[in-house]
Parts: sequence; C-alpha cells; structure tokens
Amino acid sequence: MSDINMTPLIDVMLVLVVIFIITAPLLASSVRLDLPKTDAAKADGAALFVTLVLDKNGQAFVNDRPVDAAELARQLGQAAEKNPDTEVQLRADAGVPYGRVVEVIGAAQKAGLNRIGFVAEPAKP
Repeated sequence: MSDINMTPLIDVMLVLVVIFIITAPLLASSVRLDLPKTDAAKADGAALFVTLVLDKNGQAFVNDRPVDAAELARQLGQAAEKNPDTEVQLRADAGVPYGRVVEVIGAAQKAGLNRIGFVAEPAKP
C-alpha cells in the first residue's frame, strides 16, 4: 500500500471543528443588551480601550465583570494611569435611564479618560 491513510487526519479535523463550534459562542460578551440602533454605527479600530457595559437594571460591568461605583472609579483610574488616551467603549441598554449613563460618563472623565465611544447596533433597512 503506497497511499497515505487519511482517516486519522479527518478524525482530528472533525474534533477541531466541534471544539470551535462549542467555543465560538463563549467568546461573545456575556452581558445581554438591547442596544440602540443607528445608521452611523460603525466599529472603531481603537487599539487601547476599556469596555464599559450598563445593563437594563443600571448595573455596571467593566470588561464583562460586575463592579460597584468605587470599583468602577478605581479600574478607570488604573486604565488612565497606564495610558490617558485609552478609549472607553460604553455599551448601554436602551432602557437605562439617562441619569445613570451620565453618572458613568462622569466617573470616566473624573478618572482622566475623555475618549468615550458609544456602541450601538446598525439600524436594519
């Protein structure tokens, strides 16, 4: 027999496909939001950013970890110390009161982070 046995290669490839199918949904953000929609929503390629999420109850999450007001200020301060040009990517649920959004923006600006980007979903045509 002069041919290469392809069965082990195919078995390994199928296992890899199953692993990717299982892990792909886990890579997405774990906080479920109803983001506002706009025609101008485009992804920005900022190199340094902190993801700040407000869910519909007003709970703040920094990089998908829940934080209280003191921890939020501390983490934003640390990000500002590392690089003052760090962008805050704010993802707020459409049902969050405007006052809560302003509080979080104020905390970011107080920490020294003035680049704040609002993340929205593109509007459906």
